[in-house]
Amino acid sequence: MAYTVYVIEDERTIGESIKNFLEPYGYTIVLAKDFTRIIAEWEEVQPDLIVLDINLPYQNGFYLCQKIREKSRIPILILSARAGQMEQVLGMEHGADDYMVKPFHLEVLHAKIKALLRRSYGDFAELAQAQQIQVGELVLAIPQMEMVYRGDTQSLTKNEWKLLHLLLENADKVVARDTCLEALWDDQTFVDDNTLSVNVTRLRKKLQKWGLQDRLQTKRGIGYSYTSSEKADA
Repeated sequence: MAYTVYVIEDERTIGESIKNFLEPYGYTIVLAKDFTRIIAEWEEVQPDLIVLDINLPYQNGFYLCQKIREKSRIPILILSARAGQMEQVLGMEHGADDYMVKPFHLEVLHAKIKALLRRSYGDFAELAQAQQIQVGELVLAIPQMEMVYRGDTQSLTKNEWKLLHLLLENADKVVARDTCLEALWDDQTFVDDNTLSVNVTRLRKKLQKWGLQDRLQTKRGIGYSYTSSEKADA
């Protein structure tokens, strides 16, 4: 996925440096233009992350951070020459997710951006509030990437976890193969039908330990389902 980063920085050389450094990594970098209408610009750009300076003309970064946070959960990284602990505390209290002091290394900035994007939009982002999913006596422990049945626990690989989460979330419904493939896809790994079939087989083998292998059903030419029924068809 290509992410859009909105950089609110009035020192043009710094903004351009960030833009020139990050764009080769596939980001779309939008530099703030009109500092009298930052909130309006942000709403027009609809970015995935904001890099926000504190010392700005017209409105300071703390104020802007608070106003944006009132409307959105977008990750905000404050970039400031103010190195004091109180300024960093104020940044967090106004809704920032991270704080970086100038001068800075672009590589470190990139690492912080990647971490914020991963936390906000990665595998666990939508599951942050949920600790488990349960269907019958089978429990998917989300943070631990484990499944538990009657007190017994088995670890899952990343793809097994993704697949089981999708199926349990849609228990007793058929999930299309394309939807399963999308769930397993990431930017680094090519996923095809064979990869999906292998992960289904591995997951079914782990369920077999508890006699639950028939709960994971294949609907030929359509997709897969996990049934909550005690009498799942073979």
